[in-house]
Amino acid sequence: MITLTFGEIAAAVGGTLHGLDSSATTTASPVIDSRKAEAGTFFVALPGERVDGNSFCREAINSGADFVLCTEFLELPSIVVKNSLEALTKLATYARAKMEKTTVIGLTGSQGKTTTKDLLDHILGSHGKTVAPAGSFNNEIGVPVTILMCDDDTQYCVVEMGARHSGDIKFLCSIAQPHIGVVLVVGSAHLGEFGSLQAIADTKAELIDSLPDSGIAILGSYDAITPTMGAQRKFQRISFGEKPSNIVRAADVEAREGRAHFDLVTPAGRAPVSLRLLGLHQVANALAAAAVATALNFDIDSIAASLSTADSGSKWRMELHDEGGILFVNDAYNANPDSASAALRTLALLAQERGGVSWAFLGKMHELGESEVEDHLRVGRLASELGIDQLVSIGTDLYLNGLELDFEAGDEMTTHYFLTQEEALGMSKFFSAGDVILIKASRAEHLDEIAEKFIVGAHARSIEEGSAK
Repeated sequence: MITLTFGEIAAAVGGTLHGLDSSATTTASPVIDSRKAEAGTFFVALPGERVDGNSFCREAINSGADFVLCTEFLELPSIVVKNSLEALTKLATYARAKMEKTTVIGLTGSQGKTTTKDLLDHILGSHGKTVAPAGSFNNEIGVPVTILMCDDDTQYCVVEMGARHSGDIKFLCSIAQPHIGVVLVVGSAHLGEFGSLQAIADTKAELIDSLPDSGIAILGSYDAITPTMGAQRKFQRISFGEKPSNIVRAADVEAREGRAHFDLVTPAGRAPVSLRLLGLHQVANALAAAAVATALNFDIDSIAASLSTADSGSKWRMELHDEGGILFVNDAYNANPDSASAALRTLALLAQERGGVSWAFLGKMHELGESEVEDHLRVGRLASELGIDQLVSIGTDLYLNGLELDFEAGDEMTTHYFLTQEEALGMSKFFSAGDVILIKASRAEHLDEIAEKFIVGAHARSIEEGSAK
């Protein structure tokens, strides 16, 4: 956090100091999990569905937290407020107004936000101190926590912004006040909650609408709506994509070992990029990050070099695990029709290169509304068209129900349906060296658990086979 006195903090949040000197300064950063409390942090006691954060304040102090932001007097170094979430928001808004040396980049889109954030962290971090938290800190809690992680020396702050309802991103922008706004793509994720693609687009556009006239809009060209955002505004607009008309674009894209290789083209010239991230769909995320760096006048060669050395810092996003010659692709963090399609295309590429059987273990995609059945069938049809060998549905028959009616004569994809992960685990006995196994579903399906069991099991078998030899 930037340097503030305890008195400033109390005034900003409308709280009361207990056991703290109002004139003393602090740079402590917030944590919302008492288990992560340590010296140089402060604990925010948020209300939970099952437990009250106030119950963990003493634990946080005992772990070294400098103070707690809570709603009860607990005879601890604390600032007591009426509502801890509102206080967190107020404090972040106050701190952001004093962050004159920090460039804030707001980032949203129906998919690719966290990967793009990780890429930006890598690129920006080579030019100055950067804050871009691992994982998805993209809501009314994560955004203020991100802002409050910035200190007096932070040059760049990347703020990921998600939305469940209209107005959510506008609210997050009121806290973060971004200088640069990035919209990746408008897709069908959360269609069930918003009701239409236009409603999703309008919500994503809240980021662009919140930019000052001196701001910069970075806009993807992967749907019809995003490129039009902010068209009536005077600020700078930079498009990215794979079209000749894009200001930042990819040329001569090809795949090698499931990874994208392309030439990055900007007004500054042309430079080769070899991504370490898996999947051709990562090109769009890389271009978005490159467009931000271009807007900041970074050298094109340094941008290309950073993209070519970046790994994702977040879990369960196209994670590769090679055990006993079997390649596991753990992409169990989230799923929507677009990301599932991208993952299947990557699976097909990897299987072709390795020569083994391609396995797609797919769980339910959530929040699709009325299009749920058709969206799952569309993904299933794509798996068939791509030549995926084995489609395994876990916990849902949406990939299979009626799908056989759409298969063309001669289709060779075998489909399986299991109610539980435990049942699906039995398929591992059919895995062989050279096979590629994709695990993909919405986070609520917890397919990361079966992914871990597959990987551990394959590792154990490889050890046993090695010992037998």
